[in-house]
Amino acid sequence: MTQPRLAFGGDYNPEQWPEAVWHEDVRLMREAGVTMVSVGIFSWALLEPTPGVHEFGWLDRVVELLHENGIAVDLGTPTVAPPKWFYDQNPDALPVTADGTRLNFGSRGAICHSNRAYREASSRITEQLARRYGGHEAVRLWHVHNEYGVPVSACYCESCAAHFRRWLTATYGTVEQVNHAWGTAFWGQTYASFAEIDPPRTTPTVGNPAQQLDYRRFADATLRENFVRERDILHRLAPGIPVTTNFMTALSQCDSLDYWAWGREVDLVTNDHYLITDGRRTHVNLAMAADLTRSVAGGAPWLLLEHSTSGVNWQPRNPAKAPGQLARNSLGHVARGSEGALFFQWRQSRRGAEKFHSAMLPHGGTDTKIWREVCELGSTIAELAPVAGTRTVADAALLWDWHSWWAQGLQWRPSEDLDARERADTFYEALYDRHLTVDFAHPEADLSAYPLVVVPALYLATEAAALNARDYVENGGTLVVSCFSGIVDEHDAVHEGPYPGAFRDVLGLTVEEFSPLLAGETVRLRGPGDAEITGDVWTEFVVPRGAEPVWRYEDGLAAGLPAVTRHRYGRGTAWYVSTRLSAAGLAPVLAAAGADAGLAPRPDLPRDVEAVTRTGESGTYLFAINHTPDEAKVPLPAPGTEPGSGRSVAGTLVVPAGGVRVVRLDDPCAADR
Repeated sequence: MTQPRLAFGGDYNPEQWPEAVWHEDVRLMREAGVTMVSVGIFSWALLEPTPGVHEFGWLDRVVELLHENGIAVDLGTPTVAPPKWFYDQNPDALPVTADGTRLNFGSRGAICHSNRAYREASSRITEQLARRYGGHEAVRLWHVHNEYGVPVSACYCESCAAHFRRWLTATYGTVEQVNHAWGTAFWGQTYASFAEIDPPRTTPTVGNPAQQLDYRRFADATLRENFVRERDILHRLAPGIPVTTNFMTALSQCDSLDYWAWGREVDLVTNDHYLITDGRRTHVNLAMAADLTRSVAGGAPWLLLEHSTSGVNWQPRNPAKAPGQLARNSLGHVARGSEGALFFQWRQSRRGAEKFHSAMLPHGGTDTKIWREVCELGSTIAELAPVAGTRTVADAALLWDWHSWWAQGLQWRPSEDLDARERADTFYEALYDRHLTVDFAHPEADLSAYPLVVVPALYLATEAAALNARDYVENGGTLVVSCFSGIVDEHDAVHEGPYPGAFRDVLGLTVEEFSPLLAGETVRLRGPGDAEITGDVWTEFVVPRGAEPVWRYEDGLAAGLPAVTRHRYGRGTAWYVSTRLSAAGLAPVLAAAGADAGLAPRPDLPRDVEAVTRTGESGTYLFAINHTPDEAKVPLPAPGTEPGSGRSVAGTLVVPAGGVRVVRLDDPCAADR
């Protein structure tokens, strides 16, 4: 029986290199400890150089060479990059923007996903690959397409218009229901038939927000239809091999897909993650993306399919990673549930748009920092094989809904400065700084396992979500809700009655009016012990209806009114934050809510030092990750041993500056205490 192991490797693009290089690649892969590579993702033009004529010989040799050397293959369907001949035959397969511009060939992802010719051609090449390689022992995973949703998430051509009408018919049944849902009586937009409805193309001023929201849903569903079609072909012709597509769950990278829905369709959740070098703490964004990916997987192990060994090349400024950061980033994903670490890409490209993007084997070759760190990480990943199949233990939950994000991001909201992603980032950072491991949850999901649930931005909340929140608190949970949440229903219609419609009962308050601040304005809040914190961007005129004021506004139009409230509801507690607070400003609020939830603080852990636990049949593993320039001491809940070395540790674990240490705890229940 094959022992489980963590995957290590990256995208492998041998078609960019002479065949003589392939043997050197495989030799170096073995030296680095590579166990899996992704192949063929952008190779359609080489596999089918002319319509219906296939050349698989080169790919046969690559797959066999990898197999002979014990390297598994994640085989791509190359449907993200149709060949030029396809577009010459089907120019209408190129996508059209909302203003009517048809995009051109010469990049990647230039696809109208409603186009019949594209769907048929992508099915044919997928069938060819499945028949040829579905029985090959090297192929352990199918990789459909690449990063759905970027760079093109929606097309507005006539094919999409017809498809949108079919989607609306299936969703609503009658045009009268569409008119009701979209509120078309406003501005005289009523439709007499489905045939009159077009995509939300560019209009003289702001368009119908409910129509735009539904088009986001339609575009997402259309991409998912194409994935499911390819997946089903692979399942039929190559049964037993799991099928995935690489997500980009980080809110900093992709906003066009509802990953809750996508997570239900793949056999294994995989993700690509790249550090966004915007001056913020990149390791917090990494932790957030990993937690979100694990949550999309339903808590099950997932796989990091792409990240970078060092700098990328598509941001305005692309710094290199510091010594040790390569391993620290990779193991941060593993700590939070990934079954390994793969990179883009194996060998750094000499040509093309990403020739300055780092790789496992850089232009400088094997006498480089990157190569040495890659080989060291390969050894570490191999030592951590027993971690495979274990699950990450979470302390709290953060509610997130892509539909709500889409809705809040539409035009003509009270303030363009109140951004859903920013609120999610900030609340997550505040939880991270309390050393809490976070699950993300859909607003209608079961929340009973979590003592604390935070809602950073849920502008759109269904009746089911509102009932779920009430039941959670009534049964003893602690809920923290941020401003401008619970405002509209699934059609972007304001809930009847005062704000915050969906949550006013559980929060025990109403909001008479929103009072956004002008750029640069701030407000002071005063709370327990005469403590003061500062808010910006947003205030509200809050009227308690059973809630107790905890912090009040000291100045501004809301001076004297409640700013942060606490409401006992059933056996639980609901908190409301009516302004925008920084992560530091949220700290006392979350400390008080955490006390309600029975979550003990961790003053023994320094800032930017993580202690994350994975547990399963093979044991309980504590990952201690030090993002600071100083040595850190992490108290161990029980004695243990370090995988690989077998060294015993107890009491306090000393983690070197910028380093990672992993301990298998002797007492599997210790992490729960």
